[in-house]
This record gives sequence, structure tokens and C-alpha cells, in this order.
Amino acid sequence: MRIRRSIEAYLLARAREFPIVTLTGCRQSGKTTLLRMLFPEKPYVNLELPDQREFAHEDPKAFLEQHAQGVILDEVQRVPELFSWIQALSDKDPLPGKFLLSGSQNFLLMDRLSQSLAGRSLVTHLLPFSLQELREAGRMPTTVDEAIFRGGYPRIQAEGIAPTDWLPSYIQSYVERDVRQLSQIADLELFQRMLALCAGRVGQLINHSSLAGEVGVTDKTIRQWIGILKASHVVFELPPWHRNFGKRLTKSSKLYFCDTGLACSLLRIRSEQDLSGHPLRGQLFENLAVLEHLKQRFQAGQSADLHFWRDHSGHEVDLLLGPEHATTAIEIKSASTVSSSMFDGLKWFSEVAEGSVAERVLIYGGTEPQVRTAGRVVPWNRIEAG
Repeated sequence: MRIRRSIEAYLLARAREFPIVTLTGCRQSGKTTLLRMLFPEKPYVNLELPDQREFAHEDPKAFLEQHAQGVILDEVQRVPELFSWIQALSDKDPLPGKFLLSGSQNFLLMDRLSQSLAGRSLVTHLLPFSLQELREAGRMPTTVDEAIFRGGYPRIQAEGIAPTDWLPSYIQSYVERDVRQLSQIADLELFQRMLALCAGRVGQLINHSSLAGEVGVTDKTIRQWIGILKASHVVFELPPWHRNFGKRLTKSSKLYFCDTGLACSLLRIRSEQDLSGHPLRGQLFENLAVLEHLKQRFQAGQSADLHFWRDHSGHEVDLLLGPEHATTAIEIKSASTVSSSMFDGLKWFSEVAEGSVAERVLIYGGTEPQVRTAGRVVPWNRIEAG
């Protein structure tokens, strides 16, 4: 049974408007499968294959002319020579949906797009399956620990491969292939060590100096390496909200993974039972909740536009979304039961935010939705309702 992606309607609509549609996201998130399913009439070319890549590199004009009615180009950032020709051909014949591009290295891809295809290409992102997609397909995890531990990669969710079998090889392949392509890193073992240390800091403020000291490299190197993790959609940063209400605010971003199963694998969590008593379970649950909101925004073709708020006195709101004048403030707690104290941070923020909070939401590890005077309670398995 195929698991339908929530972004499908958006992609089809934009392909009727733009001559070029670009889908980026982490490797193995389902980009190729989705494009080939939505546009079966288009030929498909994988530019990771040496013969195709050589042809496109040496004679990009002839390569594209053989696909006059359009084509799906996978890992297109591997052949930068194609972009100027795609621009010229789409300007000459702006047929909607003619070129469908995909890539897993966002830094290289976005750099090529900004140079050659700005204003011509619709760019959107695909991450692994969301909980909403799994529920609609009848594949919803039965427990929150299962949801965190398994993550959302299609090979695990759609094909039933055990996370402990698939994720370690995925990590190794990622380090040996994508990292080498993105940067000339001399010591891949140090990079892998940094990646594991990032998993140990999930949901925490990014401290480049601390990471640099533990890995044994410079602050500059850590910043470059985290940039690589972001560019290849392994991690993402949640920036702080800039409104200060007269308070001294935290300026550092928080670090999260684009798949909680991947974070669990890096933390050497081998089962749901191991996760249930793990000291980072609360942060991993927070990662799950923030990530679900990020996926929902990408599925609707929107930018991330998610923030958190923390002042130097320790007051914090885990997630803020929406416009400044009508913000939704979200607290995230992994406990399976709700207590009134869980709303304390939301109440405090509502008072200092000077009427700009439109709604207060508590996401928790239980399964029953509630509506309280202090705010709306959203269970983990209905996060999209928040």
C-alpha cells in the first residue's frame, strides 16, 4: 500500500504554473518516488549514474534536447553545467512543469538555483513521513516511543525494515558519500564523532565552542560541519524569536534532527524499551513535535518560520508560530498526563507578550485532547491539530 504524501496536491498545482519545479530534502526521503508517481509521463534520469552524469557534463545542450517534452532530473546539483541550459530552454519554451528537479544536497542545489534559475523555479522540501501521513495510511505508530524510535524514513515505514538494520548503514553511506561531496574533510571519524555529539545535544542551544573542545577541532570547523548537516537535511536549527519585551534574550539557535529515528540510532538506542528510560527522551519528544510542525509547513509549500523564546532568567516557550500580532505559543511535554503546572510558562509568556498571543497549546505524550481555560491540549498522535 502506497503512503500518500501530503505535499502531492501542492506539487501538482505548482507544476501547472512554473516551468521548473525543484524538490529538495534528505536522501531517501522519497523525492524520486514521489516525482515519478506524480509525473509518470516524464522520462527519469538519475545523475548519480556515471554514464548519465558524463553525458550531461560534456554536452548539456544535447543531453537536454533529447528531453524536449520535459524530464525528471535526480541529484541535479551533480552537474552544474545543466542549470544555465535549463534556464535558456525554459525561457524559450516556458511549458509548465517541463523540468522537475530533485536533489539531496541543499547547499549546492540552492546555490545553482540562485545563480541561474531565480524566479523561474518553484522550490520546496520533502522530509521523511509525518505522523499525519502515517495515520492516513493506517501505519500510525501505536506508542509515542515507537514513533520517536522508528522515525519516518520510507524504507523503515513502508517496507518494514528494522531501524537498527537500516539506519547505521544510512549514516555510514551519508558520511562517505554526501559529506565527501560537500566538503574536503580529512578526518571523517572526527566528523562522525561530531554527528553523534550533536545527537546528544538534541533540543539544546548550539554551543560551537563546547562541541569544538569535545571533538578536538576549531569553532570555525564546527560551524562548517553543522552547515553541512543542515545542507544535507540531517539537522535543522530553530532560531530564537527576536521580540524581547524588555528582556535579555538568548541569541543562540536550538538544534534538532530531521528524523528522530536517526537521532536515536546515533545515540545507540536499540529499542523502544531503551528509549522509554533514556535521559534524553524528553528532548527527543520535543524534537518530534517541532519536526511535525516543520513538515506541515513544508507540505503546504511554506517556509519554516518557526521559533522559540527564552530569556536569561530561564523563562522559555518551546515553539512559536504565526504572525507577531497573533502568535501561537506551544509548550511541549513528554509526560502522558497533564498537570496545571505545565501551563506556567505559557501563562507567563502571555502576560509579557502584551496581547500578541492568540492561542496557547500544550503538546503532551498522552492520547486524549482537552480544552482547558489555560490552553488547548494536543496529544502526540494529533500534533497537526496544533
